[in-house]
Amino acid sequence: MALKLNAFTTQSPKLPSFALPQMASLRSPKFSMASTLRSGAKEVDNLKKPFTPPREVHVQVTHSMPPQKIEIFKSIEGWAEQNILVHLKPVEKCWQPQDFLPDPASDGFEDQVKELRERAKEIPDEYFVVLVGDMVTEEALPTYQTMLNTLDGVRDETGASPTPWAVWTRAWTAEENRHGDLLNKYLYLSGRVDMRQIEKTIQYLIGSGMDPRTENSPYLGFIYTSFQERATFISHGNTARHAKEYGDLKLAQICGTIASDEKRHETAYTKIVEKLFEIDPDGTVTSFADMMRKKIAMPAHLMYDGRDDQLFEHFSAVAQRLGVYTAKDYADILEFLVGRWKVQDLTGLSGEGRKAQDYLCGLAPRIRRLEERAQARAKQGPAIPFSWIFDRNVGL
Repeated sequence: MALKLNAFTTQSPKLPSFALPQMASLRSPKFSMASTLRSGAKEVDNLKKPFTPPREVHVQVTHSMPPQKIEIFKSIEGWAEQNILVHLKPVEKCWQPQDFLPDPASDGFEDQVKELRERAKEIPDEYFVVLVGDMVTEEALPTYQTMLNTLDGVRDETGASPTPWAVWTRAWTAEENRHGDLLNKYLYLSGRVDMRQIEKTIQYLIGSGMDPRTENSPYLGFIYTSFQERATFISHGNTARHAKEYGDLKLAQICGTIASDEKRHETAYTKIVEKLFEIDPDGTVTSFADMMRKKIAMPAHLMYDGRDDQLFEHFSAVAQRLGVYTAKDYADILEFLVGRWKVQDLTGLSGEGRKAQDYLCGLAPRIRRLEERAQARAKQGPAIPFSWIFDRNVGL
């Protein structure tokens, strides 16, 4: 993912929100770091307040999965080893960020950097806003590994557990880690962005965490990751397409390579949920409906740069306008997953399960109708400054 865009849905004021309910500003402008200054045994009176992340977006529900269902995940560990770990690549066969970047050990390093910067000059600011947002999302990887390790029955209990679930989480994290590294280094070398503001944004985001509302349930967690990995695949694929149109074939290759990883990871997560539908169709379909009623929030929905309290909404609006990730994509992903998991063909469900089935099968067309009406009323938003690009204005 980096449970990455990245996967997000639009928060533009011009469009309905399909990913995250409207909310008041979550941030206090007075964030400060903890001080350790002391005078003897007595604390100094003017100590700065400790760092405080945003308030919880929702009332937190924890450990909602019945304990007996943990046994389901223990019972399919052998299946996971044979069917999920095969979607990981051996490190020696993986690409690495340096494969796509100027070689600092070569005599031609400065010329290679100059060539990269020349190509980057032809790319508009609005594209860099989206690329930075994607990179920031990928760089918050510690949060996503933490989230996966909250899931009951599949977490890495020791930090080096040999269970297939734990092995997957660690190795998935290791593969995803390359995405942020590559994009970060490219943006640094491009000279087009304010790296200090970007680095602040990453620090704020990791410190703030995320609120996916998965309730420590691997049912909800793996449905969430299935959706997010596909959204990330789409987003990076579209940034690759735009880079090619702007004439930067190397950047297009970078974004396309990351998209390919996301697609492989999507395949693994959707296979897990497919297995859950096979074992427990009623519990899985109700979990799927629950996740969609909550709306799938982008992992980076709490991003903040120290200035813009609506940074995620503004970033999302630019991505929507460029067609990198849109409300239509959200509906398309939902429709894809409903078909992939054959939700419409489920039989023998409880009353609650049938209601969930009907809801899911009718949701994508409903979202599309809402999005079409919103687009018909939409006008281009104002241009606002983004700190990531030295406060240059970009239209929403």
